[in-house]
Amino acid sequence: MTSPSILSAEERAFVAAARTAILATTAPSGRPRLVPICFVIEGDVVLSPLDEKPKRVVDPRTLARVRDLRTQRRVALLVHRWDEDWSRLAWLRLRGTARLLEPGEPEHAAVIVPLRAKYPQYVSQAIDVRPMLRIELDRATSWGDLGEEP
Repeated sequence: MTSPSILSAEERAFVAAARTAILATTAPSGRPRLVPICFVIEGDVVLSPLDEKPKRVVDPRTLARVRDLRTQRRVALLVHRWDEDWSRLAWLRLRGTARLLEPGEPEHAAVIVPLRAKYPQYVSQAIDVRPMLRIELDRATSWGDLGEEP
């Protein structure tokens, strides 16, 4: 039996339409670390490639966010809509457990097409041979009118 989604239809539409989210991990020192990410959502799983945007390290497995997951797999994501008209503000905070998804895993191959459809920049990037973050969601909290068009 499939468990019900933690996201309402309105929350799912809001996150699916979002271009970016802010990923929060916890460094081994306990300090929070925030980084903007590109992603797709499949069911209650968020997938974010460790893409070829410029980074301080060559091997994506040594990125700070990946190192953080070795000691604390619990993460949070924030998707928000900003507007000067504060009646249009809205956000969705997602919490879950993350792990590295390696090329060769079936779920990795299955998400390449949706990622390239959402982000045309990925068509020319080798995201199919790079690891990605897989975040299994277990909690969603939202505020504001998520259904309102930006």
